Amino acid sequence: MKVLIVGANGMLGSQIVEELKDEFELIRASRQNSDIKVDITSPQSIKKMFETVGKIDALISAAGSTHFGSIESMTPELNAVSLNNKLAGQINLVLLGLDYINDNGSITLTSGVLMDDPVKDGASAAMANGGIKAFVKAAALDMPRGIRLNNVSPTILEESADQYGELFKGFLPVPGKRVALAYRKSLQGGQTGQTYEIY
Repeated sequence: MKVLIVGANGMLGSQIVEELKDEFELIRASRQNSDIKVDITSPQSIKKMFETVGKIDALISAAGSTHFGSIESMTPELNAVSLNNKLAGQINLVLLGLDYINDNGSITLTSGVLMDDPVKDGASAAMANGGIKAFVKAAALDMPRGIRLNNVSPTILEESADQYGELFKGFLPVPGKRVALAYRKSLQGGQTGQTYEIY
């Protein structure tokens, strides 16, 4: 099975790669230092990635940045970071990649705990995460050729707690391995339109 992992170099993406590397043909894509370079804020970059990779059996996205900051200080431009990157970027992976996914293939996107359990200064991130969940639930009804579409919603990882823990006071970090198993479930299971919450 040929699996394209977008965001493969990130903390979450590297956990997914570690979980799947011994069983699947993985193609790693990210902004730098990967098999394929891609910027998910650019539809042209996404198109070029798919043209380079060609037909695949599955797409996993562990990519997407969001803005953190108070509503009072947020501007449309700052909020657009979340809109254009995590939300539209991942949706565009689906829209532009659909023709490259083989019949009965799988697409898995990534949202996050903040859509269900928000934190101070996290409104923009929560918006993007909630948008991904809603898109997956609805778009799964329209997916052609038996292609399944799911979403993994992780909480903060143990491996990134030192870096992001200040934003997630009172949250229990989970091991990256546990989160990576949800991507395996989406990849190899039979469900579609699901959000796998790893909280």
